[in-house]
Parts: sequence; C-alpha cells; structure tokens
Amino acid sequence: MSQDQVFAEWKEREATAEAMIPLIGRLYRDRNIETSVYGRLIVKRSVIDVLKAHRYVRQMEAQELTVLETYPVLEALESLDVSGAHVDVGKMAAQFRESGNGRTMKEFLEEQLSSVIGVEDRQGTDVVLYGFGRIGRLLARLLIERTGGGQSLRLRAIVVRKGKADNDLEKRASLLRRDSVHGSFKGTIQIDNENNTLIANGNEIKVIFANAPDQIDYTEYGINNAIVIDNTGMWRDKEGLSLHLKSKGVARVLLTAPGKGVKNIVMGVNHHDIEDEDLVLSAASCTTNAITPVLKAVNDVYGIENGHVETVHSYTNDQNLIDNYHKGDRRGRAAGLNMVITETGAAKAVSKALPVMEGKLTGNAIRVPTPNVSMAILNLNLSKEVDREGLNDYLREASLHSPLQKQIAYSNSPEAVSSDFVGSRAAGIVDALATIATGNRCVLYVWYDNEFGYSCQVIRMAQKMANVTLPAFPKANK
Repeated sequence: MSQDQVFAEWKEREATAEAMIPLIGRLYRDRNIETSVYGRLIVKRSVIDVLKAHRYVRQMEAQELTVLETYPVLEALESLDVSGAHVDVGKMAAQFRESGNGRTMKEFLEEQLSSVIGVEDRQGTDVVLYGFGRIGRLLARLLIERTGGGQSLRLRAIVVRKGKADNDLEKRASLLRRDSVHGSFKGTIQIDNENNTLIANGNEIKVIFANAPDQIDYTEYGINNAIVIDNTGMWRDKEGLSLHLKSKGVARVLLTAPGKGVKNIVMGVNHHDIEDEDLVLSAASCTTNAITPVLKAVNDVYGIENGHVETVHSYTNDQNLIDNYHKGDRRGRAAGLNMVITETGAAKAVSKALPVMEGKLTGNAIRVPTPNVSMAILNLNLSKEVDREGLNDYLREASLHSPLQKQIAYSNSPEAVSSDFVGSRAAGIVDALATIATGNRCVLYVWYDNEFGYSCQVIRMAQKMANVTLPAFPKANK
C-alpha cells in the first residue's frame, strides 16, 4: 500500500470516528445508553480516543476492528426503542461479523437487545460523598462523568469539616479541578459562594460542613433516600457507620475501606450477597478488589491449594513525607525515599468475599516511592497442572467475555510499566508476559490503579445498591 493510500485510509477512519461522536453523545444524554469498544468507554471521548479504543482490539483478538464496522452498530442502535443499557459496540460488531447470517444490523441488534427494547429506564438515586480526599474526589469525577441523562447516580452533596482557610470552597474546587496524578477535570467547575455550591458540568453539588455523621438534615437540601459514601476511614464498624442513618434523607451507607461487622463486597465476586436489608456495606480495600477476581477466576478452573500475596504498593497519605513519628512500624520513614515493608490484611480479607479461600493465603506489602498504581504478586499452588500459555489464554478470555470482564483486564505489552495503568477502570490487570507457570504452581503479576480502579469498583457497587446497574450487551459467557 502506498503512502497516499495509507493516509487516505486514515482520513476515512478519522472522518467516520468524527461522525460517531454525536451519535454516541445522543444515545448517552437522551437515552442513558453507554457505549464501549471491548470494555473501553467511548462516551465523552475524543476522535483519537475512539480510534485508539478500536486499535486496542488488535492486542486482544486475532484480527483488527475498525470504526467502519462499529459505526453501523451505532446507527442501528439509535433506530431502536432502547434506553438504559450498556452496549459494547466493538463486541457487537465482531459477533455480527461472525454470525450475522445475512441479517441486517438492525435485525441482529433487535435479537441481541430484545430484553430491553421498549423497557422504561429507571429513576436516579441521590448520592452524598462524606469526605473529599483522594478517593472522594475521584468518586466525584466518576459520578459527574456518568450523570448522563440523570437516570443513574446523582451526586447531590459533599460533606467535609470546615477548613481553616477563608476561601474553603475555592480550595475544594481547585482540588477537584486539578490532580497531579490523574490530570485535569474534564469539564467546567463554577463556584456559588452564596449557596455554598459547586456546579460541575451542570451538576449542582452542595458543600455541607459538619463534624459528625448524625448532625445533618439532608432533606433541607432536597436530598432523599440517599446513599452516603463514607470515604473518610474514620468509622469502620457497623455501629460507627450507622450514625449516618440517623441523619434525615439517608437510606444506605457505603464504606470505601474494609469494614467490621458488615458485608465486605468485591464487585464481580460476591455482589449477589447484597440484600435490600443491608443498610451498611463495605467495598473492601483496593488490594482486595484487585486480587479477588483473579483468584476466583483461577480457582474456578484450576483450584487453589494455598499461596502468598506480595503487594508492591504506592505510598499513601498515611505515610510521612519526611522521617517523623508514626504509630505504625516503619511508616514514619520518608515515603518518597524508601521502600517500606509493612503489613496488609488483603490476603485474609479475600475470604470475606470468596469464602473458599479461607486460610489459604498469606500476605505482606512493600510501600514504594510512586504516587499511584500498585502491583500484587500472586504465588499460588494449584490443584491441577498448568502451563503458561493455557493460563494466559484463559485469563485473557475472562477479561473479555466472562462475568468478571469489568474487574479483570489483560496486558501483553513488553514495554508496560506502572504509569501506563493510571486511569485503568479495571480492579486489576494481569500482566501476561510476566506470568510464570509450571507443574502445579503459578505466579501471576497483577497491576492495579489503587485509586481510580478502586473508585470504579465503588461506583459499580453503588449502582448495584441503587438498582441502577445498566444491563450489558452482548451478555457475558457463563
């Protein structure tokens, strides 16, 4: 192919991607339909982002997928009476390529989406963020990003303690607007000092100053039956977290840390344990969320006899910036200068979400001088013999088509390093080229964005609690 032909082909794909943008936007804003390409969201993305999402498929499947194949999926989708759904247009196009059997794209989609055609979308649920630290601000970004047509989770308020600065609201807004790790906020933020409100991409978010969970009447702000997401870490048992329920307007509480006396949920693994009467729940820890789905996938096929989890974890706000007193062992040493051996409860916590792992894992952690993205090394003894290629193929398939596809991602890049996984929405990413497997033993290396990936899991859990999880198509393999 000549240079001119290559450039002409690029221009054609670029033009097609440009034509897709308004289609994607209308489906999302007007009908609450999220679209993705092999798990990568294309809602509110640029033309280049859309093209890169299609190019990514080449790494995962045996053949390429282009916008010329997915554009007809979007056109047909807009012509159907569908609302409130997540449609992976990349997988739909691939399935149509294999099993269209002479049907039009519209006829094919009518069959695939029959369960949601003509179904009215659900109403939204109010959300309050109690605390506005690293996780709180990322949750705010995700909630604002996913507002759509207003039929899902709606961020209504942020609760914080009054800061010492006179310009407290401006400082909160600035921290939401700029992030040294995750980049700038995608949108606009206005400050309404008179009403103590932030307006982010049209979402009015009340900033409430309070010193305790049970001192607020949310109904005064028009907030009712809300899910409070407590990301302060100050209360971790059922008794303390239940204080939120004493405030008017609160229906349920979600803790972004391991909880005591409450169900610890890892989405994709034990989310079916969530019941209507569970008013207080925990989303466990970032590490537990990263490793449990992979452990479940491996155990389902190979069986896990026992193993050890070593976490190489980015430093956190709990550590000291320079050497100073700290109640914990070693954590008083400068976080940016040292590797720090410390404990992790993630290995034991796995069994709270996956009981079959009770007593089978040990664990330890090393804090390292990076601000974000961690790695878990799973050293496992299995019930069956395993080979590297077979194990990697199985985990790749799990990341694409299994019920764990939102939790497990897969990387086969020989150049991937930690910063490449900043912003990953998966709970954990299997590094296939690092996999070791021989006899009845394997070692798996699992990357995870301990801030953003975990926050995505929290949002998925809140959607489940509010019963606003969008049905996903095509349906996952059992």
